[in-house]
Amino acid sequence: MNISFQHIIPTGFNNQSRVWIYQNNRPFTKPEMLHIEEHLGNRILEWEFQGTSLQSHVSILFQQFIIVMVDQPATQNNSSYAGNLIGLIREIEEDCQVTLSNRQMLAFIIQDRIQLMPLTMVNDAIEKDLITSETLYFNNTVLTKEELLNNWIVPLKDSWLSNRMPENVESDDEFIY
Repeated sequence: MNISFQHIIPTGFNNQSRVWIYQNNRPFTKPEMLHIEEHLGNRILEWEFQGTSLQSHVSILFQQFIIVMVDQPATQNNSSYAGNLIGLIREIEEDCQVTLSNRQMLAFIIQDRIQLMPLTMVNDAIEKDLITSETLYFNNTVLTKEELLNNWIVPLKDSWLSNRMPENVESDDEFIY
């Protein structure tokens, strides 16, 4: 599976531009992708900060991830944009009959495909060697363009899930009672 996506991300955005990632529970169809890009793109173009229009971008990557980027640093107060975006995402969920806001569903590249797994199943998948420390994971917690480009698709060992890997979990055998 080709995981190159960096060339799709616009270069004219500051590296600290705010990013939101929404993962679908299934691949989008082409008509759905066109609808989403148009619907979201038109709506976020209206966003302003202190009277100035914000540069924005919407992409759908790997037919499964909606990437919204706004050229406003993640450190600035963006709660109104986040609330507005949540409303737009709910509209898309309803229009397309999909689930975009389930943060308990994680995405991995397994056997050259994007596969979703509930967080509650990760430990079991590790024990059964379905995923390893080298399995690529979509870290949808990134907040900036820079993080998106460098830390979105990472080996499991380099993610917040690394503490679940056997080599990072202390064994009871190591303790003296």
